Amino acid sequence: MSSDQMTNLLTNVLFIMLGVLCFLLVIYIVLRIKEGKSKKQRETDILGNTKSSSKTTEKTTVEYSKKSIFSFMKFDKIEDDMIIRKNGTKFLMVIECQGINYDLMSGIEKNSVEQGFLQFLNTLKHPIQIYTQTRTVNLGSSITQYKERLKVIENRLVTKQLEYNAKVNSKQYTDAQLIKERLEVVRERNLYEYGKDIINNTERMNLNKNILRRHYYIIIAHTPEEVTNQNIEKSEIRDIAFNELYTKCQSAIASLSVCGLHGKILNSNELAELLYMAYNRDDADIYQLEQALNARYDELYVTAQDVLDKRMKVLDQKIEEEAIKKANEKLEEVAEEREKEREVRKKEQDMQALIDKMAKMLIDENEELVGTELAQGAKRKIEEENQGKGGEENEEKQTSTTRRKKKISG
Repeated sequence: MSSDQMTNLLTNVLFIMLGVLCFLLVIYIVLRIKEGKSKKQRETDILGNTKSSSKTTEKTTVEYSKKSIFSFMKFDKIEDDMIIRKNGTKFLMVIECQGINYDLMSGIEKNSVEQGFLQFLNTLKHPIQIYTQTRTVNLGSSITQYKERLKVIENRLVTKQLEYNAKVNSKQYTDAQLIKERLEVVRERNLYEYGKDIINNTERMNLNKNILRRHYYIIIAHTPEEVTNQNIEKSEIRDIAFNELYTKCQSAIASLSVCGLHGKILNSNELAELLYMAYNRDDADIYQLEQALNARYDELYVTAQDVLDKRMKVLDQKIEEEAIKKANEKLEEVAEEREKEREVRKKEQDMQALIDKMAKMLIDENEELVGTELAQGAKRKIEEENQGKGGEENEEKQTSTTRRKKKISG
């Protein structure tokens, strides 16, 4: 192939490639134009929506007031174990149900639960709402109760220890009675140690914030027909609503009992806690409703206790706790020392008997080596010595008693 032909071929290939590039460029431009149009359309839609929403937000910001907050919260107040809504025209009562472990039941138990729940649904003549709330398990109140009970056990342990020491010092009780009292003290001490372990384990468990528990609620609403009647007072309407809701709730609880579910009607404080947990999920674990109520946040005027009096009270409580702890420790030390002394004294008194017993055991173990006759003679010898020593001791006791009698008669 000549150079001219090669040049023409390369030129044709170059023109073809340029044509393909131009075609692709045209397609790219068309796609960009279409994308730009769709983007403008979306922007116009968004702008239209933002304009309308800005108008509404302007209205809400202008009309932002206490009334709008209560309309958002959807309840007016809590009174007589009821949630009152819509300016006293609607009343709610809540039932808390304890869940059952359905998965661990047998087939017959599951069937009975399902039949009971169907019966419950068939008996309903009014609408209900089922509400589930997940809460972090907080064991603070349980720990406080455990500590109060442990303090009672500690005081009882100190009292038992003092009574036991007094009986030991009086020397008016038999060994059997002292052993019985000693066992009572040991039982109280074991109970005290067990309580301390429970509190420590519960406090460690309370540090884990991943322990969750579900609470199940049934909400029953009632709208009295007497609301439209202006001649009836609000208190009478509230009483009528309470009677109706209470009857409905008791009927629902009785129907749920067929399924094995136990329920109870929430009181006003429990309703407040329910709403508090619903609207303050982030802060509920840090600052609970009970703490808020104890802090008297809802009172307009609060008088604080004097700082020095408060500090004096804390110091008195600490002194009492430390004194009880120290008294308990020292009593335990003294009791252990006296117990050891009694054991040593008893062993000293029974030392000869223990020696004779061990000697007989050694003779029995080596009976095959020394012979049966020799072993039996050695054991008789030991018994004769014991009898002789016992007779000498009796004679010494009798002589001592006669001497005492002579001294008294003289």
